[in-house]
Amino acid sequence: MTDESWAGWYRDREGSEAVVLTTDGRRLRLRIRGVDFEGASFDTLTPLAGTPPEHGTAVLVEGVLADCVLEWDLPLPVLVAGALRHATLSCLLSLRRAEPNLHLALHLNGAVYESARAESDFAAALASVQRALPDGTRLQTCIACAFSDYLPASGRGLSGALACFREVKDAYRETAGEGDVLELWERRTGFVQEIWSCRAFEARPARGAGTGHRGAFPLENA
Repeated sequence: MTDESWAGWYRDREGSEAVVLTTDGRRLRLRIRGVDFEGASFDTLTPLAGTPPEHGTAVLVEGVLADCVLEWDLPLPVLVAGALRHATLSCLLSLRRAEPNLHLALHLNGAVYESARAESDFAAALASVQRALPDGTRLQTCIACAFSDYLPASGRGLSGALACFREVKDAYRETAGEGDVLELWERRTGFVQEIWSCRAFEARPARGAGTGHRGAFPLENA
């Protein structure tokens, strides 16, 4: 996977600064006031190499970045009547100690399609955005892909716990329930961010075989 970088802002009780979020679809990286953070999810960002930041650099709770707000924009591919369009997804994430609050807004053809103001994770927020889109318009990201799923009987978390099965496409196309996904789980390609997209993308079927454990998108079962 090729890295993507998204410009944004970091804010906490000490002030705000421009930042750049970088990801390869799996790991997230971010520099705050000279300190590099990395993690598989936005709520598991820790100082690189375990080096604690100096006092005032950022707030850590049990070693994880917290008590702050991240805001950024990223380009997002969208299928409109079968034609690929490039929209912009604006993300506003409050990393609170209790639980994060997330708001997404998709800017497409002069209109804005939003999630709820305090979604608990990217899967739910992207599902809300998809439901708001006009008929014939589909997000083209990993959460909407035909080859992604969550581990049955496991929480999906804020982000990054979505498994990709693009290297076993034909086998995943036959899945239709928890047991099928569990049998295939160890053959997964890896984990991806819900807002990521790659060339292997195919739209998720609406029902039946190929809907795995979590079901169709945006009608999540997980």
